[in-house]
Amino acid sequence: VQLQASGGGLVHPGGSLRLSCAASGGTFTNYAMGWFRQAPGKEREFVAGVTRSTSTLYADSVKGRFTISRDNAKKTVYLQMNSLKPEDTAVYFCAASRVVLSGLRTSDNYNSWGQGTLVTVSS
Repeated sequence: VQLQASGGGLVHPGGSLRLSCAASGGTFTNYAMGWFRQAPGKEREFVAGVTRSTSTLYADSVKGRFTISRDNAKKTVYLQMNSLKPEDTAVYFCAASRVVLSGLRTSDNYNSWGQGTLVTVSS
């Protein structure tokens, strides 16, 4: 499956953004989907994931502020980001995996990645 992420941009602290990741070339409903991010000089980290059955998992740092969802008809996964903080600044990547909920946090479990979209939170 091929993935195309979009929706990044510059936002003030406390603001909101919604990222989208459109899938093509595969059966979207066969995949769990995840969002990861990588800040300058840091390793890629798990942000949120959603299984085929729409169970969700979040990193502690974004719990209560970010919401992941999927629209199987549109073959798209979303990441709604509210109450953004400067430390949320990163390139955000979407990814597809065949793992169950317990495997969503591990980037090695994902076999397809989008190209990344930059989110900058700054005043």
